[in-house]
Amino acid sequence: MHIQINTGHNIDGREAVTRWIQEEVETALNRLSDHITRVEVHLRDENGDKNGQTDKHCTMEARLEGHQPLAVTNGAATVERAVKGAAGKLARLVESTLGRQHDQSARRTDPLPPGTPSEPAA
Repeated sequence: MHIQINTGHNIDGREAVTRWIQEEVETALNRLSDHITRVEVHLRDENGDKNGQTDKHCTMEARLEGHQPLAVTNGAATVERAVKGAAGKLARLVESTLGRQHDQSARRTDPLPPGTPSEPAA
């Protein structure tokens, strides 16, 4: 799983912050990483030097094999809270998407096309 981090000009993108964000994403998505090829993290600060309740925004987009990209956004007062919130949302969305895919294939009633290997037992 490749993680790409992009920060707005008002967000401190130092190496330590980038490393921390990468660790947060890896921790949140660790058990799902076999299904994820890439995660893009975008951070922005809406108000610059002014503080606000949700002026720090983190958008995360996950690329899953065989799926359209999945994206979530989280706003918070700090970069740390915005990242943690977005990582949690993304983990739940990926779990939900993969769970739906598994449920659909388990409920499949139409015959498989010739030459298709049989589906694993549920």
